[in-house]
Amino acid sequence: MHCTKQATIRRIMSQTASRMPLIDAFKAVASQIILLHHLSSYGPIAATLREAMPSLMGWLFEYGRMAVQVFLVIAGFLAAKGLSANGQALARSPLPLLWKRYLRLIVPFLGAIALAIVCSAIADHWMEDDAIPGRAGFLQWLAHATLLHGVLGVDSLSAGVWYVAIDFQLFALMALLLWAGRAAWLAPALALGMGVASLFWFNRDASFDNWAIYFFGSYALGAAAWWASDRRHLSAWMGAILTVGVAALMFDFRLRILIALAVALILAFGRRSQLLETWPNVRPLAFLGQVSYSVFLVHFPLLLLVNGLYALFELDSLAYAVSGWVAIWGISIAVGTVFYHWLESPEASRRINKLLASGYHSVLEGGQKLLRRFATNDA
Repeated sequence: MHCTKQATIRRIMSQTASRMPLIDAFKAVASQIILLHHLSSYGPIAATLREAMPSLMGWLFEYGRMAVQVFLVIAGFLAAKGLSANGQALARSPLPLLWKRYLRLIVPFLGAIALAIVCSAIADHWMEDDAIPGRAGFLQWLAHATLLHGVLGVDSLSAGVWYVAIDFQLFALMALLLWAGRAAWLAPALALGMGVASLFWFNRDASFDNWAIYFFGSYALGAAAWWASDRRHLSAWMGAILTVGVAALMFDFRLRILIALAVALILAFGRRSQLLETWPNVRPLAFLGQVSYSVFLVHFPLLLLVNGLYALFELDSLAYAVSGWVAIWGISIAVGTVFYHWLESPEASRRINKLLASGYHSVLEGGQKLLRRFATNDA
């Protein structure tokens, strides 16, 4: 028992030490802004608050979605760290890495989609609102399960789920570019070149927004920020980030790209100065950053439920609307925390992967037994 307790303590300390407080802080703040953006956009509670606080709600509606740029840059930063820490080419096949990334995203995602289907069905009985997704069909669910809902034009079963598919596309594109660049200098050059193409062309055409190439500029800025933090190449990569970022803004100013550039520069300087691993040492930010993906996944179904209750009991007042807003926020964090521990955390991933592997071997053994039985009967 004592050994088990010591092992648990060591595991928790190891996980805490391996996290980057600055990234957790960015994710915590950005995820809360996105949550508030959706709270200001959907349902009768938002409508009541827009009448009472038009300036605040209008700002959240218009600019809150820009916080997604923080996640795009951080994702590129961490992808470069994991795939090409020193700017080297990816030597092994990217396929196992893509499968691992898919499982990392899809397990909590499918749990959230199941929650969204149930909550949407309940909310649909309580209120009429355009925010409620239509009744889910198997093909619609399958499109989400394969992360093809955006490119196939399938109606989303929850708000913001486009990002999960884009995250996977971006990781896949980065891995393939690094794998294609066999020379050490060519791998990061390919990634930067695709980032330039995105910033100057694809990102300026909204028809590409279901594809990774639309967002790859911000992702590449994050990757360049990781490579820039290497002392040997600091000047070259910082020059590349500033030159490309400023030129893209001068060519076509976009607030989202300005935010991405600022976050990339902060991350590069943060790692170079070692602030990335040490600051800010604030536990609530670390916690919110850690559970940010799970909170993002579950908040919209819960938003529908609370709005449904607000409509069902005809609580048409500012006090009830504010209470509902706070309730959605608190419940989302609570349920997101449960989701994190059961479906997203490293321990949950290992447990689920073990179950999947066990199920795979069971199916394989069962198939082999059936084949042997048929072979015996034929003989």
